[in-house]
Amino acid sequence: MAQFILSIDQGTTSSRAMLFDAAGDARFTAQREFTQYFPADGWVEHDADEIWATTLAVTREALAYAASSGNPVAAIGITNQRETTVAWDRATGKPVYRAIVWQDRRTAERCAALRGAGHEPAVSAKTGLLLDPYFSATKLAWILEHADGAADLAQHGALAFGTIDSFLIWRLTGGAVHATDATNASRTMLFNIHDQAWDDELLALFSIPSSCLPEVRDCAADFGHTDTGVIGETLPIAGVAGDQQAALIGQACFQPGMLKSTYGTGCFMVLNTGTTPVVSRNKLLTTVAYRLQGRTHYAVEGSIFVAGAGVQWLRDKLGLIDSAPQSEALASGLSSNAGVYMVPAFTGLGAPHWDPHARGALFGLTRDTGVAEIVRATLESVAYQTGDLLSAMHSDGVRPVGLRIDGGMTANNWFCQFLADVLDVSVERPAQTETTALGAAYLAGLQCGMFDSVAELENKWRCEKAFTPGMDEAQRAELLRGWAEAIARVIRS
Repeated sequence: MAQFILSIDQGTTSSRAMLFDAAGDARFTAQREFTQYFPADGWVEHDADEIWATTLAVTREALAYAASSGNPVAAIGITNQRETTVAWDRATGKPVYRAIVWQDRRTAERCAALRGAGHEPAVSAKTGLLLDPYFSATKLAWILEHADGAADLAQHGALAFGTIDSFLIWRLTGGAVHATDATNASRTMLFNIHDQAWDDELLALFSIPSSCLPEVRDCAADFGHTDTGVIGETLPIAGVAGDQQAALIGQACFQPGMLKSTYGTGCFMVLNTGTTPVVSRNKLLTTVAYRLQGRTHYAVEGSIFVAGAGVQWLRDKLGLIDSAPQSEALASGLSSNAGVYMVPAFTGLGAPHWDPHARGALFGLTRDTGVAEIVRATLESVAYQTGDLLSAMHSDGVRPVGLRIDGGMTANNWFCQFLADVLDVSVERPAQTETTALGAAYLAGLQCGMFDSVAELENKWRCEKAFTPGMDEAQRAELLRGWAEAIARVIRS
């Protein structure tokens, strides 16, 4: 009898459950969106209970499908939006404050103060990260200071902290397991990626008690079993990874030099550097790629805060398009960008600029500028930002071996071709573009024995379409010059 792996993909705007078979093919998907809260400029929050409710709903849908098809679920894998921070009461399981989302910038001033006090070199040396509100540490510190009762609970060891994976594991196991994996831990700014342990000096710097931290495990490991009272059956939770590391695994980028870029709400370019951490001189991050059987593999990462979120903004806030697929037709209908540039710094700029105070802007508008030009400029901005990341990697002396792409935006063929043209590299889109969920499934499958080895996973990867650069150098240089001018005009830090 064939078995499925249930992959829970808890993202920034929706929760999904997918069933994968032993061939790595998706057999079922259930998805539900949830509310985005923007209580102040630069603040982004989620209701953790709503995240749980949507996750539970799609999980039950997937389990019902598996039961009706006669294919049992062997194990569960979890992948999640990283850095998003939740703190909850251990006794009740109730969050003490809304989840503070990775995009949130409320702690920018605290990060600047710590940077001004000279702490960034030590923090970066231990964590591979920069002092930025993107990461979990200052988010958790803010909750401890501002959420009613949080500090008191923490003082008595009754508060639990977690990224979304930890919160879901806690709920799925009925509060029996408080754990995370090495990839999510590496994004908190509290974890020493060299020692592979929570760091006492960092905890002291951010005034965070160690009692609230989850146990850190390998990406393919025993994360407990689901409580029958929660989902109706007992299943092993066998694989966990943050969304971008899960996508790296789903893209089978297991060899040093392999590079993937995921275009979801944001864009995240991750380069496997093997078992040796590479320190960037260009404000890229050094992070854990994955940890299997106690062996840590590292990556260099560049993070862009707004990718697909820009298209969502065009649809939901401006009403310029009715659906994301419309953007492809509008962009491809123009012969050029007509000198219009969009810098989508809605919540600041990520790598390699790291300016939390920058804000979005449109440049080059004329009386002839219309919907199509603005839409195209928004799509182009994602390619330009990717180019900035690739240039930073080249400056760091790291030469990627090809580029594999995934995420919702890669369904747009015009965007994929423009990306290849601007980067001047061949871009490959896999047959299975849901690589984040697939990576979590692969990890769970490795742990439960459905897959024998990483080599087996490498052999499963298939290219659906390759995009070859065709733009002449003069045109590329002119476009990039315009982008550099636009970026320079929004930088504030």
